[in-house]
Amino acid sequence: MFTTLFAAASAPATFEWSPKCAVVMIACNVFAYAIARATIRKPNEGFEIPNSKFYGGLSHASVVGANCLGHIFGIGAILGLASRGVL
Repeated sequence: MFTTLFAAASAPATFEWSPKCAVVMIACNVFAYAIARATIRKPNEGFEIPNSKFYGGLSHASVVGANCLGHIFGIGAILGLASRGVL
């Protein structure tokens, strides 16, 4: 049992964080904002956030949802690019 725990604790990191990773994450979040703006039926419904014009008139819940989707896309893209050796 302890050997399994030690093996899991000593797993090597897949990649190091770099500005390239940040660019990929930002691009994925912008893509998610575009998807959210195009597909949410009532994007203005709910609490309004400060600077809502910057986010295309999205409500608080829409911005949080778009960020969640963007981070899911970003994690997949970063791990996929890192496994290919691009990042």
